[in-house]
Amino acid sequence: MLAILGCLTIGVFLYLIMTKRLSVLIALVLVPIVFALIGGFGLGIGEMMLAGIVKVAPTGIMVAFAVLYFGLMMDTGLFDPIVSKMLLIVKGDPLKVVVGTAVITMLVSLDGDGASTFMITVSALLPLYKRLKMNPLILAGVVALGAGVMNLAPWGGPTARAMATLNVTSAQLFNPILPAMVAGILWVLFSSYLLGKRERERLGIIDMEEKDNIAFQELAVATLEFKRPQLFWFNLILTLILLIALIKVWLPLPTLFIIAFAIALLVNYPNQKQQLERITSHANNVVMVSTMIFAAGIFTGILTGTKMIDAMALSMVSIIPEAMAGYVPILTAITSMPLSLVFTPDAYYFGVLPIISQTASNFGIDPIEVGRAAILGQMTTGFPLSPLTASTFILIGMTGVDLGDHQRFIFKWAFGTTIIMTIAALLTGAITII
Repeated sequence: MLAILGCLTIGVFLYLIMTKRLSVLIALVLVPIVFALIGGFGLGIGEMMLAGIVKVAPTGIMVAFAVLYFGLMMDTGLFDPIVSKMLLIVKGDPLKVVVGTAVITMLVSLDGDGASTFMITVSALLPLYKRLKMNPLILAGVVALGAGVMNLAPWGGPTARAMATLNVTSAQLFNPILPAMVAGILWVLFSSYLLGKRERERLGIIDMEEKDNIAFQELAVATLEFKRPQLFWFNLILTLILLIALIKVWLPLPTLFIIAFAIALLVNYPNQKQQLERITSHANNVVMVSTMIFAAGIFTGILTGTKMIDAMALSMVSIIPEAMAGYVPILTAITSMPLSLVFTPDAYYFGVLPIISQTASNFGIDPIEVGRAAILGQMTTGFPLSPLTASTFILIGMTGVDLGDHQRFIFKWAFGTTIIMTIAALLTGAITII
């Protein structure tokens, strides 16, 4: 009975959000409550919900302040000199332009927001691509590759969802796959090199004066009021210290982001009115991300408290051949990227991952390995190709390419990123075969 209730809960949840009958936030809260009531758990639902919220609270706080911090760094113009320098270096060489596109995208992607990454990078680089008559599919594709691999960061949506679902920390889930992520970054740079080389062979190197390039002219425009170029070195050092502290886990991750954000906000914008303006400018992103995580806590809290997940996992165990059990993590990794075209991140991480991870646990496999495998592709490398994410349409809309053309052009390269990272994860022991 519990297994059936669990399947119905997840099935109805997936149906409602994939058909857009309900928003994800509402479905996360109301669907499990309805089925828990049907199952006769009325008196205990409140405690289950609260337990789920408490478990995801550290993740919700971390993601909220990570969005605020990196959004603030974008406001101060921390990455502007780097982007400007890259544009100066590439000039009229299509090969350098494409590789530079990948580097710029990965830098801008540090804020964890795909939509803003696409808007910033495409706005800066599209005039250059047009000036050189380069294929816009390459711009859309390389930006997708760069943003995809960087979306593995703990403050990115997929990893944050996986941490919330599995109730684990960034140190447990993300740190072991850092080498795999580095391998993915190298693959993105290699892919960009091959695509750029192909474009250089088609177009040749174009002699272009800096003053003729619209992109350079746009970058020369006076900085806006909230830019802080005079504090560039301070912001850079603060960000580097923060990244090191995150990896070394000097303090709990939520507190690191809170402290770093407070310092950055005070130094860059000592005026209280300016501080409020900067916080308000990013409030929408913060509210969307944090409320989703707490709603996910309710969803997983009820499924866990009612033992629905346990029952579904036991049912799956009964139909999975024991000989295949040891391959669950690697199968999860390989299928994760293509499934981005089928499942939204909420549907996968809140609906599918709990079942897979619990099933793996029943076979003696660490469920965290399944979580690591999932983030190697599911709405990380796959999100910029998925028709289920709004940011994909921002990317293709701004570059002026067709979604189908974009998917056909870059799918094999994006899938290649997942395969390379999976191999690296296996070699480093982040995921295993037993």
